[in-house]
Amino acid sequence: MRSSNPVFSRRGFSRDNGYAGFNAQQPQAGGPAVGTNPYAQGAGNPYATNPYAPAGTQHGAPAPARTDVMTMDDVVSRTAMTLGTVVLGAVLAWTLLPVSPTSYGLAIGAALVAFVLAIVQSFKRTPVPALIFGYAAFEGIFLGVISEMFNARWDGAPFQAVLGTMAVTGATLFMYKQRWIRVTARYARIGMTIALAFIVVMAVNLLLVVFGVAEDGGLRSMGPLGAIVGILAILIGCFFLTLNFKEIEDGIAYGAPRQEAWLAAFGLTVTLVWIYLEMLRLVAIFSGDD
Repeated sequence: MRSSNPVFSRRGFSRDNGYAGFNAQQPQAGGPAVGTNPYAQGAGNPYATNPYAPAGTQHGAPAPARTDVMTMDDVVSRTAMTLGTVVLGAVLAWTLLPVSPTSYGLAIGAALVAFVLAIVQSFKRTPVPALIFGYAAFEGIFLGVISEMFNARWDGAPFQAVLGTMAVTGATLFMYKQRWIRVTARYARIGMTIALAFIVVMAVNLLLVVFGVAEDGGLRSMGPLGAIVGILAILIGCFFLTLNFKEIEDGIAYGAPRQEAWLAAFGLTVTLVWIYLEMLRLVAIFSGDD
């Protein structure tokens, strides 16, 4: 099961490629039963195609005990640091950059830099905290400027969007923990198909708007159609969250290296930014033009 999240698209907790750091014979305490590692590859020898397996396991020997495995505390602490950097960048941008065309240009530039850093990190074989913090800082600048602009027209919209993002994230986590949402290969395929179709349609819509074919934002207008599209985008963000939760849960269960907690934090940050931006637009739409 390959994640839709760009952070996990090349490496990480993906079922189809296997995971180099996972131990098929000895999952962590509280994890799935022995012998059920869905990430192992090769018939008869789970480490047949795993170049990163612990020494000795290539020949079927028991894996040595490992102490560098990822824990939930690692994920939480690194996510807090990454999101904290986003918030700090947003606060500084909101405070220091007044609402103006120049600030808007800086925001677009910051968003492009953040996007490039995210792509570079996604193609790295290992997490690079400097890239992750750089992404968080530039993304924070973008969010700060955009949030200030929305607040200038729709007073209180950013605060409501933050509350909405927290509510959606909490509800998604609750439903995932209750197993009301079960992340299966079929679930991932269907969700990915919808998400990719949505992204393609939005890209086409953007081109139509830029070239003047579609007016008032097209599908991303501030009217009822825009609200429907925004709700769909938030639901897609929730889908991304469930994949993130599943990947983190499996990574912990099968003993992913501790450094992979940075990828988990990065993936959650990317998804939460997606949800916040869509929530911000949705709040503005329902707030009207006054």
